[in-house]
This record gives sequence, C-alpha cells and structure tokens, in this order.
Amino acid sequence: MISIEPGRLDHATLVAFHRQPQPVQLTDDCWTRVDQARQTVYDLIEREEVVYGLNTGFGLLANQRISHENLAQLQINLVRSHSAGCGPLLSDSVVRMIMLLKAASLARGYSGVRREVIEMLLAMLNADLLPCIPSQGSVGASGDLAPLAHMSLAMIGEGRLRKNGVEMGAAAGLRSANLQPLELGPKEGLALLNGTQVSTALALTALVDCERTFQAALAIGSMTVDATMGSDTPFDPRIHEIRNHPGQIDCASAYRAWLADSEIRRSHVDCSRVQDPYSLRCQPQVMGACLESLRHAAQVLLREANAVSDNPLVFAEDHSILSGGNFHAEPVAMVADQMAVAIAEIGALSERRMALLVDRHLSHLPAFLTENGGLNSGFMIPQVTSAALASENKQLATPASVDSLPTSANQEDHVSMATYAARRLHPMLENTNTILAIELLAAAEGIDFRAPLKTSPRLQELHRRVRDLVPRYEQDRVFADDIRRIKSDVVAVFGLEPCCPVL
Repeated sequence: MISIEPGRLDHATLVAFHRQPQPVQLTDDCWTRVDQARQTVYDLIEREEVVYGLNTGFGLLANQRISHENLAQLQINLVRSHSAGCGPLLSDSVVRMIMLLKAASLARGYSGVRREVIEMLLAMLNADLLPCIPSQGSVGASGDLAPLAHMSLAMIGEGRLRKNGVEMGAAAGLRSANLQPLELGPKEGLALLNGTQVSTALALTALVDCERTFQAALAIGSMTVDATMGSDTPFDPRIHEIRNHPGQIDCASAYRAWLADSEIRRSHVDCSRVQDPYSLRCQPQVMGACLESLRHAAQVLLREANAVSDNPLVFAEDHSILSGGNFHAEPVAMVADQMAVAIAEIGALSERRMALLVDRHLSHLPAFLTENGGLNSGFMIPQVTSAALASENKQLATPASVDSLPTSANQEDHVSMATYAARRLHPMLENTNTILAIELLAAAEGIDFRAPLKTSPRLQELHRRVRDLVPRYEQDRVFADDIRRIKSDVVAVFGLEPCCPVL
C-alpha cells in the first residue's frame, strides 16, 4: 500500500508505483480541506453567484447561465461531449499514473469536488479497473480535456474500461467490483476534465523508463570503448572539472568506473593512436548534457505531479473561486521537448559508435565483425537498422511546444501541445533501446575478438549477460530475435548499479 500526502509526492514513490503498481491511499488530513472547498461551492450556488463552469457553459459558451435544476446535467453533458478522443488506447501503466495524479491533485482541496469523487478514482485504481483512454485528441490546454473525459466517462458507468487486459463496458466493470457509477455534482465534471494529468503521466512514465535507458547507454558506450581499443584518457576528471558541468562530471566518473581494471586498456596504453573519434571521446560531454536535461525535466515534472491544474480554483479560506490558467501545460511541453532531444541524442551517439565498430579502418576489428566476410555479412544490416531508427528519432524530436493551433472558436487561442510532446517520448525510447541493443551485441562481439585479453570486471558481467542470452556470431543468422531479446531482457530492464542516477 502506497500512502500519499497530496502535494508531497516524490520521485521514489512515482518510480515505485510505475514499476510495481500497488494499492493507493491518501493521508487522512487531506479531507478537511476537500470538504471545506466543497462547502464553498455549495455556498456560492445558494447565493446564486455566477461562476464559470459551476452554473455557466464552457469555453466560448461561458456567458450562458445554467439554471439550478440543470447543474448536474451540465456536468454529465460535459463529460459526454468531451469524450471525443481517437487513436490507440493509452497503456495500462500510463492510465494508472493518470488516475493517481488526478486523485492527488483533487485531494489538495482546491477543486471543489466531494470526497466521493476522489474515493471513486482510488477505488477503481485499486481494483485495477482502468478506463479506456484514447491517446490522441488533446492539445494540452484547457488541460487534457478529451482523454480525461474518457477517464471520467468510465467513472459514471459509461464508456469502456480494462481489467487484467480484458476490455469491457464500464457499467459491467464497476459492477464486478461492487462499485456504483458516480453521480456528478456541480463543478465535478469540470474538475475531472480540466488538468494536465495525462501529459504529465505520459512524460513521467517516459522519464522513469529513460532512467534505465540512460544507465544502459553509459555501460554499452564503455564496452564499445574497450572493444575498439579506445582510450580512457578523455574521462580523466581533471578535464571535466575545469568545465564544471555537473552532468558531464558525473558521466565521466561513470565511464571510469565501467572501464576500471581492463586488461584490454592496459594492453595499448602506449599505442600510437593520438585521438579517438568523437563518439568515443566526447561521451561525457554529450551524455552529460542529456543527463542535465533529464534531471531538469524530473524537477519540473515532479512539481507538476503535485500541482493543482484544473480551473476554476476554490479557495475556501476566503470563500472565493478564481478563474485562471493552470491547465496550460506549457511547462510539461517544454521539458518533454528537452527529453525528446536527449533521447534522440543518446540514440544518435550509440548509432555512431555502432558504425565505428563495423568499420575495420576505425575499430581495427574484422569488417562488420565477421571473420569470413563476403560469405557472411555480419553486422552490416543491424547498423542500417540503427541508422534508420536514429533518423526517425531526429524527426520525432522536432519541438512540439512551439506549435499551436487555436481552438474553441479562438477562446483558447494558444495551446501547449504537451500531450503529443510527451506521448512521442515512448516510441522514441523504444527506438533508442533498439539502437542500444544492437550496439551491445556488436560491442560484445568486439570484446570476444580481443580475447584472451579481458575487459573490466564490471563489463565482463554485462558481457556474460549478453552471452547468456545470445551466442557469438560465428556465421550469419537471423538478427531480429537476438535484438529483441537483448532489448527486452538487458537494455529496457537495465539493473546494474547506476553510476549517475537521473532521478
């Protein structure tokens, strides 16, 4: 059981929840503020004050007053009309994170919902009843309206949900867990639909997954240094200290740790090679820049995970409801763009190292890492696959936050595109993990060619993991299965001790 204090989520909790979902509960002290904010809503209704979203229409229709007897229907209509998403459904892990973030945000006590709304979210989450949420249809302002509408639709017993991978009607799914469909009160539909939880969940889950990708890239890049008989001099701490970028310093330390006590390195300390190509020599500089971008993203996304981002907001202490723009997901969009560039660069650098490994003039290994070239093509086409994926990532890394199309008859005239900015991170990570898996297979082959010299003890452990799954390439065979196996069992679940953590 994970116990959450609204506004105090931390990275450790979010990582644990993403990697191993557990039941969630809120600390008891949150309910007083929730109840006070709800009472403020009731008081304003009784005084018949005009408040956006409470007794008015939405968007450009905000000047339309809604009668008291239609307030509940207004919220139902809002959920139904905004359930206009399309495209593939979001993954279960992303949907769980959305529900967690939405519950935590509402429980801050500034949204004016009843505690029953929050309890329904948690009951569904803990029963693993996950709304079917289409991945497309949000521009990231006013919040993630369409996807959150699909989440809310399941809460009122409409739409569809999934349990254990099986899709079913929401009403039947709720009955299976002895849950009654939620009856929405004034403002509650709007509070559920408004907010940045979808784009934030997409970016956060990508960031957690990227932690392992980043650590794997450091280790694999180190193995390529040894396989190509590269120098460890560029990782000397003195070089990096006088530039004073923390990420660069941390990454250089990681490369030194991975390469420590390598027999291969000792064998060519006095060789005639003056300098290595940039893809080996400048790894701390490139990976360090990526690390700092990811760490910055982690800070911003944690703040957003703890934020109240719906509209309008209820301040019970002075009985006021204020309309603002916390739903605008520009902070998420911008850091998602930074993450996209980092993920693309990690893959681009790996692809260049892969190209180096198969080039006998640079690696001083057999061409394409095969001893019987001509009859065997060796790693020729895996490098082509790497190049294709690296190029695809470059296109996907184009900033989304600089794009904007006005919506709602120009009432919402600048939007963040944060949902797409965060959503594309997941296929980009898949591409980069594949590129790294290909490099790891090639680097392991290069290490084998250096026998009887041994790589460092830490890299020997990684090499053994590869060989436990995939034998040497003594003659051509199908690569696709090996790439898939190394990607899923080594790169994507990289579990060796991180040298410079992102989170």
